[in-house]
Amino acid sequence: MSAHTTNAPLPPDGEGPPAGGGQLRRNLGFRDLVVYGLLFIAPMAPVGVFGTLDAKSHGAVALVYVIATIAMAFTAFSYAQMVKVVPQAGSVFAYARAGLGNGPGFIAGWMAMLDYLLIPAVAYLFSGIAMHELVPSVSRWVWTAIAVALTTALNLWGVRPAARVGFAVLALEIVVLLVFVVSAVVVLARDGAERGWLSPLTGDGTQGAFALSAVVGAVSVAVLSYLGFDAIASFAEEVNQEGRGALRKGGGGRRADGSAKVARAVLFCLALTGVLFVLQTYLVALMTPMSSADLAARPGDQGSAFYTAVDSGVGDWLHDLVAVSKAIGAAFAALAGQAAAGRLLFAMGRDRRLPRLLARTESGTPRVALLCAAVVTLVAAVWAARRDDGMDHLVSVVDIGALTAFFLLHASVVGWFAVRRRGGEVSWWRHVLVPVLGAAIVVAVIVEASGSAQVVGAVWLGVGLVVLVAQGMRRGGPRVP
Repeated sequence: MSAHTTNAPLPPDGEGPPAGGGQLRRNLGFRDLVVYGLLFIAPMAPVGVFGTLDAKSHGAVALVYVIATIAMAFTAFSYAQMVKVVPQAGSVFAYARAGLGNGPGFIAGWMAMLDYLLIPAVAYLFSGIAMHELVPSVSRWVWTAIAVALTTALNLWGVRPAARVGFAVLALEIVVLLVFVVSAVVVLARDGAERGWLSPLTGDGTQGAFALSAVVGAVSVAVLSYLGFDAIASFAEEVNQEGRGALRKGGGGRRADGSAKVARAVLFCLALTGVLFVLQTYLVALMTPMSSADLAARPGDQGSAFYTAVDSGVGDWLHDLVAVSKAIGAAFAALAGQAAAGRLLFAMGRDRRLPRLLARTESGTPRVALLCAAVVTLVAAVWAARRDDGMDHLVSVVDIGALTAFFLLHASVVGWFAVRRRGGEVSWWRHVLVPVLGAAIVVAVIVEASGSAQVVGAVWLGVGLVVLVAQGMRRGGPRVP
């Protein structure tokens, strides 16, 4: 297998040969893509937000995840559309550049970079806090730094070895989830449910009649559980070309086969996590001894509501097992996020939107970009780990960048297929209706985001616009590139 990619990046106008820079090794298969996606999302992501969503939705927490899965399906579908025509490491940066032009492309990459660097920091901090609870003699910032060092070493080793280790960790998380599901089913069959059997879909009635507005408000929080499936698209240039498409003449089939794997992996990860999220929240809601009204009146109990239900229904042993699994899983969620951040920095460096040094590769691995991403996440995670309110500060600003990038992703689909008409015959439902609805959903989530997140997002966007204008002036005039 060649150590170099045959998919050349698009130049600034979205056409033609590569602008230069390192090349990535093609050695990822469909399973590897799914592993990275599931690691980043985390199969038990609802654990930390279950209580908040239950209180917000008046008990209809499983319905919240049903709707959230459908809402995020619009974004996943747009990713699947664009990765087939622009199969590049830059993901949404490359898509917006091809569909909308250089300026929007840079802004999409710039905004995605905010989350790709900070989401791993949150995951590392979570892992550090969990390990500190298990070994209190070691400070949580030390555990956080150790998690960064270990996962960075794996990423530097190569995308394929990291995927293999990640698969083992993911298998552990799935086993723990299955243990929870089986235990919950046994307890519910033996002792019955604390709430009505349909209440996770209709509400528990303790805060009045079913309210769609309450469910929609909770959905705006629940969609953040899915962030990470989009990172799969960052590995488009590292997918092997084996399969039926590789047998076609001229290389076009080979390229289509690799991008088709990415598209399938994006959609598969979203569908699978949607099923897992709905299943586990449905079961834990039935075992929750507190009503949604009680949780709403006691915000301090919301963060531990999942564990409280597990303790009361199954026992402390499952609580501890889930906690250990979440600690290890968080570190490897950060590994996947760091890998995606490295690919984004690599792509922007290759296009000379960031320093060209970031586009260097060694043995097909963008090690310079990975190290830069690791340094930023290390500083942010350790800083937060040394503060009592560090987690709150980090969590309050993540996600806004990815949501902005999602909006530009949807616009890119319309731009590429319906405006520029580069994808052949226009399908008005795939290339216009779906992305427009997806963009509307993203805007609604941004509006519901916290004020601090909106401020940080606006400031980061402002800095990006300044950088964009400066680049345009440096390249020969005040025109924005």
